[in-house]
Amino acid sequence: MKVALLTGGGDCPALNAVIRAVVRTIENAGGETIGFLEGWRGAIEGNFTPLKACETDEILPKGGTILGSSRTNPYKDPALVEKILSNFKELGLDALVAIGGDDTLGVASKLYSDYKFNTIGVPKTIDNDLSSTDFTFGFDTCLNTVMDAVDKLRTTAESHRRVMVVECMGRHAGWITAFSGIANSADAFMVPERPTLLDDVCELLKRRREAGKKYGMVLVSEGATINYKDANGNVKTVDLSQTGKKDDFGHIQLGGIGKQVADLIKSKTGIETREVVLGHLQRGGSPSAYDRVLGTRLGIHAGRLALKKDFGKMVALRGLKIVAVPLAEAVGQMRTLPEEFLDEASEFLR
Repeated sequence: MKVALLTGGGDCPALNAVIRAVVRTIENAGGETIGFLEGWRGAIEGNFTPLKACETDEILPKGGTILGSSRTNPYKDPALVEKILSNFKELGLDALVAIGGDDTLGVASKLYSDYKFNTIGVPKTIDNDLSSTDFTFGFDTCLNTVMDAVDKLRTTAESHRRVMVVECMGRHAGWITAFSGIANSADAFMVPERPTLLDDVCELLKRRREAGKKYGMVLVSEGATINYKDANGNVKTVDLSQTGKKDDFGHIQLGGIGKQVADLIKSKTGIETREVVLGHLQRGGSPSAYDRVLGTRLGIHAGRLALKKDFGKMVALRGLKIVAVPLAEAVGQMRTLPEEFLDEASEFLR
């Protein structure tokens, strides 16, 4: 069997763990693997590199992906889809393992439904927002990165008696912000799932300062829904789409919500407030032990699905087991933060 791999969308820690595990599993069965470079762009252009088990052991601790990535969408042009099909046939491939998030796996799912293309998906996103799996690899490392950054910011916030607003990734789901907020005992955090009235946060920060806490930590998702009252008491909403730019999949480029929130907190409380945008720092670094193990397990089971010719599936974590679910089911709905986490965190946000 000859299997191709690709990594698409935003990078994250433990992508290389998946690659290593798929290569080892296929090679153990007498097959061979290649890696398309830069996601779907490589599949379109036929740009690839051979992958050998003996050359992939050392990639396990490396962040990012040795194959490179891109946000290329082949379905923008039917001719691009035809190129993928043609390259697949010309290279004599039997299966394609697509490692990515909702957009990457959405393409894989559509190729399977439209052409019975032999695809298998592996869920990847630091946002942890893919349905059908309990957790995605990369999420744990991201949380540890945010936690470490906020721990460091706390000391300077306390020294200068400031409020620090930390902008985290999370377009539609607040997993990163909520879990990091809990782990860092944040005074408040704001997520897309539950609208926040910023005036309430400002009152909380003032009450805590009056009670003796001379600094504040506030975490906000880049896609959070935040309302506030203007000077006339009218309720307005913080703008999320300041740039107006869109990627190949039609997503508006987010960013800048942290500064808006910081400016509003300062104007409403009179407390010196600064913002920090963690940005792509959250995607980088060596994967945690948890993510190395999860990525490895998912890669092994993806390789086994290929060997069994069980296509149109995605490997997923359910409890402690790795299971196979239909790709169409996996990309059909985004998994947002359950209400129970917000209710539990509310004990510390009063």
